[in-house]
Amino acid sequence: MRCFLVLCVLFFCAKISAQGHVNNVTIQGNKRLKAAFVKKISTVKAGGVLDSLQLNQDTEFLKRLPSVSHAYYQVFKTETGNYNVVFNIEESFTLIPSPSIYTTNNGEFAFRIGLTEFNLFGQNIGLGAFYQHDIYDSYAINFRAPFLFSNKLGLAINLQDLTTLEPVFFNNSSADYRYNNESVEVLGLYKINFKNRIEFGATYFSEDYDYVAGVTSSTVPQSLEVNKWLAKLIYEYNNLSYHYQYVSGFRSLFNFQYVTATNSELPNFFITWNDFFYFKRVGKKGNWANRMRVGLSQNDNTPFAPFSVDNNINIRGVGNTIDRGTGAIVFNTEYRHTLIDKKNVALQSNIFVDSGTWRNPGGALSDFTNSDNVKVYSGLGLRFIHKKIFNAVFRIDYGFGLTQNASQGLVFGIGQYF
Repeated sequence: MRCFLVLCVLFFCAKISAQGHVNNVTIQGNKRLKAAFVKKISTVKAGGVLDSLQLNQDTEFLKRLPSVSHAYYQVFKTETGNYNVVFNIEESFTLIPSPSIYTTNNGEFAFRIGLTEFNLFGQNIGLGAFYQHDIYDSYAINFRAPFLFSNKLGLAINLQDLTTLEPVFFNNSSADYRYNNESVEVLGLYKINFKNRIEFGATYFSEDYDYVAGVTSSTVPQSLEVNKWLAKLIYEYNNLSYHYQYVSGFRSLFNFQYVTATNSELPNFFITWNDFFYFKRVGKKGNWANRMRVGLSQNDNTPFAPFSVDNNINIRGVGNTIDRGTGAIVFNTEYRHTLIDKKNVALQSNIFVDSGTWRNPGGALSDFTNSDNVKVYSGLGLRFIHKKIFNAVFRIDYGFGLTQNASQGLVFGIGQYF
């Protein structure tokens, strides 16, 4: 028995000593992206044990970065029995304009123009701003550095002055309000591991509602101004794999917010939702994409409910903010098929079905099964994709309703719908 144990120990030690170590890690193909940054965020380190799982995870993580359109690794054995690891990177162009043209709720011309650098200083730091004219003028500045302090800890700061004309629904009718939101948000960003990360922080903001036109009610104020604090927690599980325009895998994104007003007469409230994504490659040119959102908020009987029914957010073709609710269940599914696939560009077609249902403000959970609250739309679309520019997907969709009192229309945007 003693001899058997000695042999087992010797075999185990021999197996450990036989494992190869990483002699050197080299980054090539990068131009603006700093090699030191790639080594900083990678789990494969010089002097460590060669691990194929770590290599695969590091490669997938690199492909998720805005500055990388594709990445792969190579391993070369040295004369000493150790290994040299090479990460090959195809960079994306990351100084991205974000033009958007659309019509407002009252049919007027509106636009947004912005510019964002997603790889500032070669460190995958995002810095951007936009100007929006949607009847009123709006501005925002955003800063995001996921690895500012270490390979796990970062920071995001967002400043916003947003003014829009918002429909408010009550008594089976609606009114238009000028809505202004001025906010300062600070978030800590923490990467737990390859698949999990969290964001946590707070927002201080002021909200201002002013009546413009439409029906009025003695129970609905025509002017409301209040300062609020918002605590936010975001948890993401991400097991997606990317190959240029193709995506496969599962992702879950949970968002919880708790809002308290400085005015003691206004109640505190919460809002939470979870987005579930599932993608599957279909053959060589197909991609099946799915998104499901389940959300609830404080169920106050208020015309300012947080979940909206909107063409640009959840139901393509339904129109701009046609209704609101204190709960939402939305399911989007589409099949994307690549028609043209060149080195730098691609053209995709897609066929989709968007469906959703909402809980009325102050209503019951049974509202989700009320046919008046259910929206189902279907349609076709095209995607014009530049594979070497981050998020350079110009999309156009045409959606038409399959349920009662349905509308139809075109929806334009930058980036995949989800």
